[in-house]
Amino acid sequence: MYRFCLLLLLILTACFSEETGKKEKRPQEKTKIFAKNLNVPWQIDFYNGETYISERTGKMTKVTKQGKKVPVSLSFSKKVLSEGEGGFLGFLFDPEAGENHRAYAYYTYQEKGKVYNRIVSLKAGQASLKEDRVLLEGIPGGSIHNGGRIKFGPDGKLYATTGDSGDDSLAQNKDSLAGKILRMNADGSIPKDNPFNHSYVYSYGHRNPQGLAWDGDKMFSTEHGSTNYDEINVVKAGKNYGWPVIKGDESKENMEKPLLHSGRKTWAPSGIAIKDSKIYIACLRGEKIIKVNTSGKQMETMASNHGRLRDVQVHNGALYFLTNNKDGRGTPKQNDDKMLEMSSF
Repeated sequence: MYRFCLLLLLILTACFSEETGKKEKRPQEKTKIFAKNLNVPWQIDFYNGETYISERTGKMTKVTKQGKKVPVSLSFSKKVLSEGEGGFLGFLFDPEAGENHRAYAYYTYQEKGKVYNRIVSLKAGQASLKEDRVLLEGIPGGSIHNGGRIKFGPDGKLYATTGDSGDDSLAQNKDSLAGKILRMNADGSIPKDNPFNHSYVYSYGHRNPQGLAWDGDKMFSTEHGSTNYDEINVVKAGKNYGWPVIKGDESKENMEKPLLHSGRKTWAPSGIAIKDSKIYIACLRGEKIIKVNTSGKQMETMASNHGRLRDVQVHNGALYFLTNNKDGRGTPKQNDDKMLEMSSF
């Protein structure tokens, strides 16, 4: 009788566990390869039904409407320095590109033995992009912490993230372009309503911000912490985001605390996208996409089986993201690097 009761108990327990497992199982992510064999891709942009992907090596890949991957002829006036975390980073088309045929790029270069970053405009041809104007140069650069994300805000201004270039003292120096989020007009001039007179600086006290996105007029940015305490910030004009003085939940007068931070874990967050007040964050060291609402609560992990992730965008009802397994810090898989498409997210 004892053995019979024990056997019955084990059977009931197994059935209960199996049923519980079914209820807790998450829906399978529907992901497919959109493009493959990319070389350290950095930023995605969509234009005229086609997809453009910047690659840190100084090249550009286009995916046509038919799904064919083709190289784009790319001409810069300075040689792209693709070393460490530098190279051809940010890229996007002008919101009025259909009329003015203009795009923008952020890339690393070397001059007189020193490393810098610059923001330039490009003239778009049928199958080419050629630099035609330097909007801003001399942004401090280095083997680490180059920032690099460029995005147009809802106000029509061009924003750029810059890293502290490995010198954390520059982040608090408002006269330096390092460790900042910058704001400019599309022609490279300084907007009259910027928070500091005659300055591109929009916010400061950043270590290495690499993501920008808006929910309405509210701007969000991702930022790499020092081995931990990575941040998601709500960015406001003229505010100081604390690096290297404070991190995590620490506070100091006239310094902003993050909306969300990783604590003692590391995400290494890069590109972000926002849809329906949900933030999608591509993580490098964390090797996943983090989904969190704009209040900083209800966090969820997505796409955690593709390795290091650099950028994420929402387009035509789908989520697109880039792997960065060939950036020198990852473990490349077959056909890396890739751009992947997730239809249900």
